[in-house]
Amino acid sequence: MLDDIVRKRVRVKGLVQGVGFRPFVYRLAQRYGLAGWVRNTSQGVEIEAEGGLSALESFLRALSSEAPPQARVEAVTVTEAQRQAETAFVILESGNLNHVEALVPPDAALCRACAAEILDPRERRYRYPFTNCTDCGPRFTIIRQLPYDRPQTTMRVFTLCRKCAREYRDPANRRFHAESTACPECGPRLWLEIEGRRIETEALKVSGHLLQTGKILAIKGLGGFHLACDARNEEAVQTLRRRKGRVAKPFAVMVRDLAEAARICHLDEHVRALLQSPQSPVVLARKRTDGGIARSVAPGNNYLGLLLPYTPLHLLLFEHAPPALVMTSGNYSEEPLLFTNEGARAGLANLADAFLLHNRDIQVPCDDSVMRPLPTGAVIPLRRARGYAPQAVPLPLESPEILGVGAEQKNTFCLAWGRTALLSQHLGDLDTVETFDYYRRAIEHFLNLYRKEPRLIAHDLHPGYLSTRFARSQADKRLVGVQHHHAHIAACLAENGRTGQCLGLSLDGTGYGTDGTVWGGEFLVADLADFVRAGHLATVRLPGGEGAIRQPAKMAVSYLYAAYGDRYAELAQDLGLEFSPLEWRVLGHQLATGLNAPLTSSAGRLFDAVAAALDICRERTYEGQPASELEMAANPEEAGHYPLSLIPRKHTLILDTIGLFRQVVEDHLAGTDKNIVAGRFHYSLVNGLAEVCGALRDRTGLNLVALSGGVFQNGLLLAGLRKRLEQLGFEVLTHSLVPPNDGGIALGQVAVAAARLPLL
Repeated sequence: MLDDIVRKRVRVKGLVQGVGFRPFVYRLAQRYGLAGWVRNTSQGVEIEAEGGLSALESFLRALSSEAPPQARVEAVTVTEAQRQAETAFVILESGNLNHVEALVPPDAALCRACAAEILDPRERRYRYPFTNCTDCGPRFTIIRQLPYDRPQTTMRVFTLCRKCAREYRDPANRRFHAESTACPECGPRLWLEIEGRRIETEALKVSGHLLQTGKILAIKGLGGFHLACDARNEEAVQTLRRRKGRVAKPFAVMVRDLAEAARICHLDEHVRALLQSPQSPVVLARKRTDGGIARSVAPGNNYLGLLLPYTPLHLLLFEHAPPALVMTSGNYSEEPLLFTNEGARAGLANLADAFLLHNRDIQVPCDDSVMRPLPTGAVIPLRRARGYAPQAVPLPLESPEILGVGAEQKNTFCLAWGRTALLSQHLGDLDTVETFDYYRRAIEHFLNLYRKEPRLIAHDLHPGYLSTRFARSQADKRLVGVQHHHAHIAACLAENGRTGQCLGLSLDGTGYGTDGTVWGGEFLVADLADFVRAGHLATVRLPGGEGAIRQPAKMAVSYLYAAYGDRYAELAQDLGLEFSPLEWRVLGHQLATGLNAPLTSSAGRLFDAVAAALDICRERTYEGQPASELEMAANPEEAGHYPLSLIPRKHTLILDTIGLFRQVVEDHLAGTDKNIVAGRFHYSLVNGLAEVCGALRDRTGLNLVALSGGVFQNGLLLAGLRKRLEQLGFEVLTHSLVPPNDGGIALGQVAVAAARLPLL
């Protein structure tokens, strides 16, 4: 009946732009016989729908239950609207651009439909390297402004041809309102530059030949440049290491397909699922001994970082290239990712033999994400970037507009408002002028994109961090200092939707402590707003300050001094730790007087010391190398146990990790295999950490434990400790959305600032 006809205005918030949501709404309206319209707004998607009441109710239910796979519906608001007696449902131009609440979608890997299309000679996009649709392709990396419409992206310079325009307007087509769609007639172009020549028609074929013959190729991808070479060619990989200045840090390897991945690595269901996901991250998978990959790709590591082709360009390149390619960031080590043709020509001239370029501009550089799946099904995010950023992390409390500026290493920043926290892509270490400029530009882009003006800026307490200096340079902003390890625990609480007290175990390399020492092995009683240091690992000297971080052998000597006193030099010689006479004198003076040797409770430095004592790693060439190689050396089945003592103090408990180190040394000097000793060290540390948690539960009554900090990138430690704590009846929180390392710090900073707001 006519009286049953109603009209509703519907506002949808969440990740609903750039993911095919408007075409989805259009098709739903067609299904249920509704009239009206849908459009993008700065807040998300707005709909007016008119029709029968029961049809509208079904339509509203389907908005959430049947949303496109890349979409995330966070809120649906429905109000009454005036009936218009319309007969059609249409997609309108975007409106309401003033107050931005919409979320930017991450880039998505090549979908199966587009992959099949570019390999089908009957299709007009056959072998076209920039093919995409509403389910795949660039999003975050090409957006200039919201809402997400073609004129607001770097695709604005490519006018749709007649055929593409027809697809764009066709509700039955998967490119219906696909803003980055293109074809060979109207879209971006690919070419190869080598020795001053430009090759277009055979660019991919010649590129493949160069890779087959051991050359290094700079490839412009979705979010920046890669440097690629044949992963089976030892000479090519060594050349890339030498040119890039990357001594030993593992390279990622892109493989032709899943079959090739299975040929070189062991793939369980969790690895396979991640490799084939729309995010398409680099996934750590255990190497096969007969996989044929050059030894220098990932020296000292039992794992390879694998990824599948995630763009049409990559897929087509493998028709001519070797089946496994090193794919590493297009930059010199520790410098920002290059993402413009001009920047790459200048910055990679001494690294690459040729350049595979295109003319689709990258607005936002974005590196590959890195994930470590565990046999349990849990995933440790090691680097959150392409495919994940800037996807929102829901906050467990209301927040004003807050900017968390992050840490010094593995920097990300976080912009929060309401119950939404947007963590930026991985930006790298803020230790060069170039990276710091890159960081400031990225913050400016985020603030302009979302049209936010933060009331508060949350920062680390370390006065020397460039991120802290940046915060303090914002003279008109209110600042909130957040202790480093509290931020780690707050990030873990926030991503798990918690606000209340927990026992927070924060293990990492370095963090500025409230007592002026270098923290890094902390047991906190914490909620989002505040914390108390309830325990820590035993403290030792950091000889030479931060210089010792690059020389694990010095940390071994420091632990020997703490464990054996005057016998330290004798034990160091027994272990084969070698220094010049001058270095021995300086070390001895620093350890005896504390001059330029601050105290540290760092778990990272404990791993350094053990790795050096066992002669597994004595010179660090990249961050985390000693701990990584110690984990790789450890026998995971070893259950031998070194007993650890708990040393009570007035307000804290100290885990005697100096005594643990002493037992490691004596077992090693007694001739026990280093793989067994490394396994016993891990197993014993797990038991000791769990014992402290048990003692703190007795004191506080808290049964919730949050695990955070870069040391929990160690899968053996994380899985072992989680299992032990759960056996003891604890509820255990870990990271799955943001990294446990400093890449997650900014989320913790905004969560702490939001929780403290009523107290400020």
